[in-house]
Amino acid sequence: MSGFLASIGLPEIVAGLIVLALNAYVLMGGADFGGGVWDLLAGGPRRKEQREHIASSIAPIWEANHVWLIIVVVMLFTAFPIVYATLATVLHIPLLVMLVGIVLRGSAFVFRSYGGEKYGGRRGWGLAFAVASTVTPILLGVIIGAVASGDVAAAAARVGHASFVDVFVIPWLAPFPIAVGLFALALFAFLAAVYLALGATDPELQNDFRRRALGAAAVVFVLAIIALLVARSGAPIVAEGVTGAPWAIALHLCTGAAAVTAILALWTRRYGLARIAAAGQVSFILWGWVLAQYPFVIPPALTIRQAAAPPVTLELLLIGLAAGAAILIPSLRYLFKTFAPAAK
Repeated sequence: MSGFLASIGLPEIVAGLIVLALNAYVLMGGADFGGGVWDLLAGGPRRKEQREHIASSIAPIWEANHVWLIIVVVMLFTAFPIVYATLATVLHIPLLVMLVGIVLRGSAFVFRSYGGEKYGGRRGWGLAFAVASTVTPILLGVIIGAVASGDVAAAAARVGHASFVDVFVIPWLAPFPIAVGLFALALFAFLAAVYLALGATDPELQNDFRRRALGAAAVVFVLAIIALLVARSGAPIVAEGVTGAPWAIALHLCTGAAAVTAILALWTRRYGLARIAAAGQVSFILWGWVLAQYPFVIPPALTIRQAAAPPVTLELLLIGLAAGAAILIPSLRYLFKTFAPAAK
C-alpha cells in the first residue's frame, strides 16, 4: 500500500477526479437513461401512470446531470490530450452515435412533454425518447469495453496502415465491448427502477418499480458473469485485475454486500436504503474497472503519466476545477434538495 501511495502524483489525482465525475454521471445521468428504458417497457394497467412518474422524476434535473459528462470531456481534453485524440479518432463512430442519442433523447423528451397530440406526435417523440435512452448507455458501455480490451491502442497504431473496418469498427464491435454495453444498460435500468420506486407516492406504482428493480438486479448478475467470462479473452488485463489483484477479493465482497443489501432492502420495501446500496454497488463496479487497468489509461500502450499534460497545465486545471466546484456543488445540492424525493 505504501508503494501505491508513493506512486500517486498530480496526473493520478487528476485522473481520479475524472473518474469521480464519471461516477457522478453514471449515478445521476445513468438513472435518467434507465428511466427511458422503463418508459419503453411500461405496461400493465398503470402504463400511463408509470410514464408520467418517469417524466415527472426526470424533468427537473435531467439536463443538469449532463454537467458531469461535460466535466469528464473537458478534463480529459485538457489533462490527457493524447487520450482524447486517440478515443475521438478510433472510436468516433460509437462516440458520434452516443452524442446524437443524448441530443435526440433530450429533444424528444421536450417535444413529447409540450407537443400536441395531432398526428400522434407525442407517441412518436415518446418512442424516440425511449429508444435513444436505451441505445445511448449501450454505446457508453461499448466505448468503455473497447478501451479496456486493449484493441483501441492496437487500432490507433494501425491508422493509415489498415482498412477502415479494421481500425474504426472492429475495436468496438466485438463480444467484450458489446457485453459491457449490455451490462451498462442493465445497471442503469436497475438504478432507475430503485430511484423511481423511492419517488413513487402511490403504493401500487411503487410496487411496479420495485418488481422491475428486482428483475433488473437478476439481469445485472447474469450479465456481470457473462462480461467476466468474455473478458478472459477479450480484455485479459482487466480480467486479471478483477480476479487476481490483491484488492480483488475486498472489491468483490463490497460489491456483493451492496448488491445483497439493495435486494433485501427492495424486498422489505426500505427504498431509501435500497437507493444507497444500489449506488454503492454501481460505484464499486466502476472503480473495479479503473483499478483493474491501473496504471493504464489506454491499455496496454499508455499509462496515466505517459499521457498526462505538463504539470503546469494540470495545476491550472485543478485551480479552475476548484473554483468551478465552489459554484457547481452548492447549486446542484440545492437543485436536488428541492426536487429529489426524501429517503424512506
